[in-house]
Amino acid sequence: MAAYTPMVQQYLTIKAEYQDAFLFFRLGDFYEMFFDDAIKASQELEITLTSRDGGSADRIPMCGIPHHSAANYIDILVERGYKVAICEQTEDPKQAKGVVRREVVQLITPGTKMDGKGLNEKENNFIATVTDFEDGTFGFAYTDLSTGENKVTLIEGSFDEVLNEFAILGANEVVMASDFPEDWKKKLQERGAKAISLEDYTEQTEQFTSLLCDLKQEKQKLAVTRLFNYLYRTQKRSLDHLQSVQAYETSQYMKIDYYSKRNLELTETIRSTGKKGSLLWLLDETKTAMGGRLLKQWIDRPLINQKQIERRQHIVETLKNQYFERQDLRERFKEVYDLERLAGRVAFGNVNARDLMQLKRSLQQLPIIREIVRSLGDSPEISTLAERLDPCEEVTDLLEMSIVENPPLSIKEGNIIQDSYNAELDMYRDASRNGKTWIANLEREERERTGIKSLKIGYNRVFGYYIEVTRANLHLLEEGRYERKQTLTNAERFITPELKEKEALILQAEEKIIGLEYELFLHIREQVKEYIPRLQALAKAVSELDVLQCFATISEERHYVKPVFSNDRTIQLKEGRHPVVEKVLQAQEYVPNDCYMNGERELLLITGPNMSGKSTYMRQVALTAILAQIGCFVSASEAVLPIFDKVFTRIGAADDLISGQSTFMVEMLEARNAIMNATENSLILFDEIGRGTSTYDGMALAQAIIEYIHEKIGAKTLFSTHYHELTVLAEELPRLQNIHVSAIEQNGNVVFLHKIKEGAADKSYGIHVAKLADLPQPLIDRASEILSQLESEGSQTAVVKEAPSVVMEADIAQLSFFGEETAQLEKKEPSTKEKKVLEQLQQLEILDMTPLEALNVLYKLQKKLK
Repeated sequence: MAAYTPMVQQYLTIKAEYQDAFLFFRLGDFYEMFFDDAIKASQELEITLTSRDGGSADRIPMCGIPHHSAANYIDILVERGYKVAICEQTEDPKQAKGVVRREVVQLITPGTKMDGKGLNEKENNFIATVTDFEDGTFGFAYTDLSTGENKVTLIEGSFDEVLNEFAILGANEVVMASDFPEDWKKKLQERGAKAISLEDYTEQTEQFTSLLCDLKQEKQKLAVTRLFNYLYRTQKRSLDHLQSVQAYETSQYMKIDYYSKRNLELTETIRSTGKKGSLLWLLDETKTAMGGRLLKQWIDRPLINQKQIERRQHIVETLKNQYFERQDLRERFKEVYDLERLAGRVAFGNVNARDLMQLKRSLQQLPIIREIVRSLGDSPEISTLAERLDPCEEVTDLLEMSIVENPPLSIKEGNIIQDSYNAELDMYRDASRNGKTWIANLEREERERTGIKSLKIGYNRVFGYYIEVTRANLHLLEEGRYERKQTLTNAERFITPELKEKEALILQAEEKIIGLEYELFLHIREQVKEYIPRLQALAKAVSELDVLQCFATISEERHYVKPVFSNDRTIQLKEGRHPVVEKVLQAQEYVPNDCYMNGERELLLITGPNMSGKSTYMRQVALTAILAQIGCFVSASEAVLPIFDKVFTRIGAADDLISGQSTFMVEMLEARNAIMNATENSLILFDEIGRGTSTYDGMALAQAIIEYIHEKIGAKTLFSTHYHELTVLAEELPRLQNIHVSAIEQNGNVVFLHKIKEGAADKSYGIHVAKLADLPQPLIDRASEILSQLESEGSQTAVVKEAPSVVMEADIAQLSFFGEETAQLEKKEPSTKEKKVLEQLQQLEILDMTPLEALNVLYKLQKKLK
């Protein structure tokens, strides 16, 4: 390092502490980057890469951006998952002895953004932490730095449970210990973590005491202190808006795993990964940013506590029945800004005068909003909500008398404080205003005295105020009255004793005004900071009311009904609709369908052609249950539902290319997840299980899964299939019922009726669907010919009616994976050793094994045979 200049050495010393971040190094009016940072930043930001003399033999790479436009460049880098360390001059260059002192004042990361384009107003920006306690327990905590929300939970089981919770949360950054396993880090990145950050310090400092006061378990405190230490270390400023950490248990909510959330398209669609077309898109009639964020949280975590659900339902029903009051609320909410993030900006120190005006205008709406809520009725639910709508009049009064109505964006521009707020400021303003008036009068008097109409009084920073006279008029000036100040090409500038005296007064006043206004603003900000807990509590009440009015609006507009909850696990949906598909169809008529399930009708086996609506029907049952458990009304004419503890889905086919898993492997893993975790209070949706392998393999798996769910789990299950042979299971399994989606043929074409009927479908209409897809006619004709030939041969059924442990008849023909030699071996009488292996294979509980365990057992059995 000795070969470098002192400035470059300073840069390298600071950079050593922020190896995983771009270092924005302040030099005058620019942030400069050097070495690898410069090369990479020039590519990412598309800016010019230059070089400079750093004192070494070779010139060092360099690029820079103006400090006043740095925010846009920071947004780009952080959105792409990078971190940016802001290094400022912390010493006046005029007083520096040697190199100006510089320090990193903030680290901006994907999980710590407080403002900017990368911060979606209706989405939280979570940063999470994972702690492995090495006893089968993981600590999982998260914070939204922009709102101050903090939560923590303990998760028992495998790391997959942590991955699921992380994916549902949608955090942008995760903090962990430096010795955290690399494969776990990789899995977190695959599930959406833009940035991985390390923090080994987990000591609880005094500033955490109040934040941890509600936590009962030491593990919870340890899990969250790692995150707090990281935030305080990197942000280097007040975080007074952080709220007390709330502990939660995943069992308090309906569990919807990552795959089920994706398959049901709750918050984004599978194809475009965008909001449009999702359940969130359908429901989002919120009018505030806070309400939009809370709505997403409710969809991610539906309730399982019936009293809590019914409390929401009561308020929704009240708002639904009182149209004019609801519309008035919606109009008022349009004037309410983001109270949560405004409070965060106050504490963080990056709030400006316009932000405070937004806060004032928002609070001015609260007395009216509270009166509207009170007018809805005097039920306990309404009264409690009204009391929570604290208008914080003290903050409104403070801002009303202190901040001007339309302040400039920058605090340091001045003109942000109201007249009469501060006596000293009024005095300076009076001096400044009167002084300028005096100068204007002086200019008029000098023109009259001298007769020089072109005489003017001006000002510049170097010479202050002056009287300017053209050379042609110099002879008209009174001798001895004017002191020459500056000579120009065509004019002379003078000053008089009166002008000099007034100049001192005016300039001192203007300088004092700027400084005093800034001091007063900081004092006002500190006063507002004292009300942050009340503002945050108010924000929670406003956001909850906004979501509930949103549910009421949707329920009225789309003719939803209030669901009733059953204690005997009965499902009775009349004229149920898929809420999102119904909206997308718009003018087209959606065909509604009933769904009835009870203790004697636990599993519905759904058959019918492709494109007929099997998947839509299954999804609409799950979405109806989710709508009910978030407190919304549901898309049906009548609805009776149990409260589900978990929802599992296997719908659609998709390779997991990142982890190298095929469609069929993904299908089996999702099926295993449901089978191993579902209870009798769960809802399972299985669509075309087994289609990713050979026909008989798939049919065998599908039958075994149906039997296992029927006999071992008892969960409410909708199972769609093209294996018509499976419909005979209704004769063997008492709680299984066949239903089908009807279709008819007209003139050789299929017409889908999209109507669910009792019993099994008679055929699949696959060739008709191919015809609709406009495949070549010769191909369609040939397929029809082959189908007729196969049907005439009358192949025997593949369904096994014996006990679930019996797999397949040995003489069923199917394609062999291992060629003719293995096929011939299958016809021989098995040896004693082979019989023992078959017996061991028959006794295995395959569904209770992990893939690795199954592979090990298979290897041992194969070894015995060899």
